[in-house]
Amino acid sequence: MVTYKATFKISIMTPEALLYQNEVESAFFTGDKGEFELLPYHYPLLSVLSKGNIILNWKEAVPIKFGIVKFFANDCIVLVEEIERIRHKAAKKEEDIVIDADSKV
Repeated sequence: MVTYKATFKISIMTPEALLYQNEVESAFFTGDKGEFELLPYHYPLLSVLSKGNIILNWKEAVPIKFGIVKFFANDCIVLVEEIERIRHKAAKKEEDIVIDADSKV
């Protein structure tokens, strides 16, 4: 007996990079009006996302600052600003300032 699990394609991206792209069974979001979960063949949706985690298959989490999600024809596209990348960039800029200051002396 062959079991079939319904899935949908999800792509999570920032302006700089593609963070995640795969077939999933579920995706859980924190929207501006509350929390919601998308399952395969969900009704078309467009929503604003708030700070929180995108939880994929109840196993993986992607922390975000904010974003938007579009679900149509069993394809989910999520555009986000990721929390971890923001912290990394801020730390790198401070490090560059220290290096520049040391090289001028």
